[in-house]
Amino acid sequence: MIMRRTLTALLGGTAVMLASAAPALASPSTDAQAGGLKADLDAILADQRLKGAEIGVQVRDARTGKVHYTRGAGTPLMPASNMKIHTSAAALALLGPDHRFRTGVYAKKAGATVAGDLYLKGTGDTTMRAAEYDRLAADVAARGVKRVTGDLVADDTWFDAQRTVPTWDPTDLQYAYAAEISALTLAPDDEFNAGSVKVIVKPGAAGKPVKVALDPPTRTVKIDNRAVTGKEGGDSTLSVERPEGARTIVVKGSYPAGGAPVTNLRTVDEPALYAADVFRQALRRHGVKVSGTTRRGRTPAGVTGVASRTSMPLSRLMTPFLKLSNNVMAETLVKAIGREKAGKGSWRAGLPVVERYLATQGVPAARLKMADGSGLSRSNRTAPQDIGTVLRKAQAKSWFPAWYQALPIAGYPDRMKGGTLWSRMSGTAAAGNVHAKTGTLTGATALSGYVKDASERRLVFSVVLNGYSGGAPKDIEDKIAIRLAGGPAAERASTARQAPSSGVRLECTWTLTC
Repeated sequence: MIMRRTLTALLGGTAVMLASAAPALASPSTDAQAGGLKADLDAILADQRLKGAEIGVQVRDARTGKVHYTRGAGTPLMPASNMKIHTSAAALALLGPDHRFRTGVYAKKAGATVAGDLYLKGTGDTTMRAAEYDRLAADVAARGVKRVTGDLVADDTWFDAQRTVPTWDPTDLQYAYAAEISALTLAPDDEFNAGSVKVIVKPGAAGKPVKVALDPPTRTVKIDNRAVTGKEGGDSTLSVERPEGARTIVVKGSYPAGGAPVTNLRTVDEPALYAADVFRQALRRHGVKVSGTTRRGRTPAGVTGVASRTSMPLSRLMTPFLKLSNNVMAETLVKAIGREKAGKGSWRAGLPVVERYLATQGVPAARLKMADGSGLSRSNRTAPQDIGTVLRKAQAKSWFPAWYQALPIAGYPDRMKGGTLWSRMSGTAAAGNVHAKTGTLTGATALSGYVKDASERRLVFSVVLNGYSGGAPKDIEDKIAIRLAGGPAAERASTARQAPSSGVRLECTWTLTC
């Protein structure tokens, strides 16, 4: 089961300031790599699963930049979700830690009757859930609006109309980690999986159809229920699928009588219409009748603001973004950067701006290829050395304390603190110590971040592995991080306690409940 945490709990904490001031940055230098660290890391990387694999590893002193270990670190590799290190740092620098996303309701003239259309306009807030749209509708009603003679217009034109990246695997597009990117969207849960809807399946009586519901309820998604209830104690063959580009979710197979409800997240086509439909239902509940249809369109000039909602600041949004490796947030930030800095909310506008920022931080253009901001595309390339450079340079930024705390923390069971590392490296010197971003795609795994060694010296490390044998060798990443945290003895003790890949929580890309 995936542990949940309410938004109230998420927003209740503030970023913890680091005990030491941001360090002065120095040019990297390479030592002779003599001594125990080189021998130990070489031994860890001699694992047979890495035979023939592309290995990129670098360890540096976070303060001085001195290189303590390097192997293949200058080779551009597929980083998976480690690409979010680049995207998040650029977003904080270019948009600012106080940046907020606004969702507004507009009309040409607001009175008891709106003569004409009512406009719902988004600018990329991935934290808008049904509850937020309900409060927005309540605010419209509080303005005295009772009736809209025209249509409800869903305005997502803050971003362009390209909603997925061409190099994403088409078979991924029904899952929440590959949802359509829209300036006007809705998240069905507290983990802000925007652009998706919950499909809840409950058994009926044996031999009868299963019961299927959507949360939040919406008329923009149709259900084709072909599934039946099997005998109690039987096996489940249930499948929940949305064919590419379809607005119908097909439920097939058998689910045993007496079984617990099953929830799957599936993406929606046209997220703006989905959000507007949920908002329209909320308006009705608050006594506001819309006479016309719901359609997509653009908010004209000269309208009056009726109600609005702003998101949490970007510095706090980093927590669900990085802890949970939220791909939709990453792509939304790229488009928001494009809109802010290049006048167009698109990947074509935003990605070059991110790349230019990274160049100012010391990332050579020749070693960087950004096909997206999340790392979901298999066309992405960056070098572990350059990931380490971004991590080290970030320490001097005003937003670093919030960013550092937003990274997953090894062995910390609270999902909004441990994130994708919550079950890894528990009971070792790395637990509560390693702050790092995970990454997982088929044939690609990565772990990059910060760790304090036995002398309390902070190190920056990046491990990127491509083309290994078998499943993602997360235990190899863990052994490296544990060795950096506590030395050879701690690493050997941990290896004795844990089997390879033990306790790994896969990222959303790998869970069908996404």
